[in-house]
Amino acid sequence: MRYLLVDTANTFFRARHSAFRASDTWEKVGFALHVTLASINKAHRDQKADHVIFCLEGRSWRKDFYAPYKANRAVARQALTEKEAEEDKAFWESFDAMNTFVKEGTNCTTLQHPELEADDLIAGWIQSHPNDEHVIVSSDTDFYQLLASNVKQYNGITDELHTLEGIFDKKGNRVLDKKTKEPKIVPDPEWILFEKCMRGDATDNVFSAYPGVRKKGTKNKVGLQEAFEDKKKRGYNWNNMMLQRWVDHNEVEHRVLDDYERNCILVDLTRQPDDIKAKIAETIAEGQQAKQVPMVGAKFLKFCGKYDLVKLSDNASTMAEWMNASYPVKGV
Repeated sequence: MRYLLVDTANTFFRARHSAFRASDTWEKVGFALHVTLASINKAHRDQKADHVIFCLEGRSWRKDFYAPYKANRAVARQALTEKEAEEDKAFWESFDAMNTFVKEGTNCTTLQHPELEADDLIAGWIQSHPNDEHVIVSSDTDFYQLLASNVKQYNGITDELHTLEGIFDKKGNRVLDKKTKEPKIVPDPEWILFEKCMRGDATDNVFSAYPGVRKKGTKNKVGLQEAFEDKKKRGYNWNNMMLQRWVDHNEVEHRVLDDYERNCILVDLTRQPDDIKAKIAETIAEGQQAKQVPMVGAKFLKFCGKYDLVKLSDNASTMAEWMNASYPVKGV
């Protein structure tokens, strides 16, 4: 089986940002919905997927584990003007409407839990289906850590497929770096994960475990590369870095190892606390049901009519192919 795992919020709101040229809010909303569903349709067709899973966000458990987590986003929302806030509300309402349609009007699987993020559910689905193939639909490089021989990532905005073998365009050609003219490569997933756990993630407001650390060390100081190469042996370079201490602007002392371990729990999609892993497993088990929603095509046309999605409605028969495909329960 080949599953298409949609990072739903990422896909929709990336599409929203590409709709800035539209004349008004209604047109922007329609454009975002069109790009979202069209990119899923294209990924389903090109990757020959058997079933589509929409993964949705809850209020993340990470906010209770680490208070600063994504706190920067609330600050950004508070800074919106009245007009921007109204537009933001319209986008959220259309996003919710799309998710309701997917849940109630299609045979696609929808995964959501009040305490889990889409990242948790996508990783959990892959881990619970180790013998199947998976294509993640998202522009979020956090998913690089999941790339494997049976896991790829499709970026619907750039129309690129990211794999361990490289990055490919819509024609299947290697994407070249604009500066070097050499084929782009996806870095080692283990290195990407280690570097993010050390440097933190400004987007999610996860602080660095060792501010200012260099990638390559000097004669007198170990860098990230040397520590990473020593990670399995836990030798001098690893311990030299992890036992370093630094003081933040509030005069609070930090040990690198402590902050690194904290970041691993936040960032590594195999390191969630046991109670969270149990909720992931439970949510996925509940989602592994063969839905039998009738008249999917008609429901899709009604949704298109509500948001003036003319081009999508003209392509309704193709869209209905993946919307009709149920989870393949054995014996059903």
